[in-house]
Amino acid sequence: MKPNSKILFLALAYPKIPKSSNLYTDLMEEFRNQGHEVFVVAPALNNHEVGLIEEEGIQVIRVKTLPLLNVNPIRKGIANVLLPFQYKKAIKKYFQSTTLDLIIMPTPPVSLVSVAHWLKQRYQSNLYLILRDIFPQNAVDLGLMKKGGCLYNFFRKKEKMLYEIADEIGCMSQGNINYVLQHNPKIKIKKLHLLPNWQKEIPQFSGDRMGLRTKYHFNDNFVIIFGGNIGLPQKLENILAVAELFQPHDKVLFFIVGQGTEKAKIERLIHEKRLQNVIIKDAVPREDYQNIISVADCGLISLHEDFTIPNIPSKSMSYFNAKIPIIAAIDMNTDYGKHIQEEVKAGFWAPSNQPHFIKEKIDLLRSNPQLCKEMGENGYQYFIHHVTPAHSYDIINKRVE
Repeated sequence: MKPNSKILFLALAYPKIPKSSNLYTDLMEEFRNQGHEVFVVAPALNNHEVGLIEEEGIQVIRVKTLPLLNVNPIRKGIANVLLPFQYKKAIKKYFQSTTLDLIIMPTPPVSLVSVAHWLKQRYQSNLYLILRDIFPQNAVDLGLMKKGGCLYNFFRKKEKMLYEIADEIGCMSQGNINYVLQHNPKIKIKKLHLLPNWQKEIPQFSGDRMGLRTKYHFNDNFVIIFGGNIGLPQKLENILAVAELFQPHDKVLFFIVGQGTEKAKIERLIHEKRLQNVIIKDAVPREDYQNIISVADCGLISLHEDFTIPNIPSKSMSYFNAKIPIIAAIDMNTDYGKHIQEEVKAGFWAPSNQPHFIKEKIDLLRSNPQLCKEMGENGYQYFIHHVTPAHSYDIINKRVE
């Protein structure tokens, strides 16, 4: 890609830097740092900031939309159907340029395919697809959509179109690549390649570790932390079943940080089950969260057991960064378990609907501090050498040259 290229990123969630961040803000900052002119189209964070706004050297077109996150499936579906019309209108108004070198679009959502196609034709640009959500099949897996129904067929048609018009498709794992090829035999194989999840490195916590542990009531417990979305895909009911297996004298504490559609339900279950070894907190800024992770003992991944698509959770990056081992309670169809346990050697996995097996893995870690340290270091070395935004930028840049 030539220097000073003009990049337009179609985002579903783009927090305001530096107040907050996610993997896409990290990537766009890397494109900016490499000298490119970066534009982002994203939902407005409030009604007072709509239009073209410069945010940390990045031109962000904030669009007024219906709520897209943490809402029920019907409202979310309506919002996603309206999204391409709202984005196209905003781009026409605020993107005053005669050239555009590269369009980058992640999934979700597939509904923006019409916007991407329109931009691609208008500017004769390349389209790079970051495949992070295989929809609508994931909705079918979670019981939110009927396979073969009108809604499924509508979104499946858009998914196929997206694969067709994309020039390059970056997938999270080899399992992702195999799945896409198996279910989309007409796709050009050469488009598909590995683009693992990424995150910029956050400096290691150097403050009072014991003070921070005391602040969050970690004390002398073996603390297993979960951070991120609390929704149907995570099915944290499975983790509560594991927590029930531990007695108070076991000194094992599950610490959950986040928001999501299932949070109220999980809080109610914690109360009903009278679980004294589970603490649930609201989301915190990523750097604060990273400090909390750094004084925990283990990072937790939880995926619904009914998934048929290979999911690779991005929250692993925070655990790698903090040098803590990972316990992955996951479905049997993802290749994440093999990746984390055999390739990176940064943790253990067990089927998410088998609490006794998950408990065995936790017991193995908490009885072996040296193993925890080694796995944490393995994860960190993998992180800094393979999955920073600079690595992701290099992959994308080489594919679109």
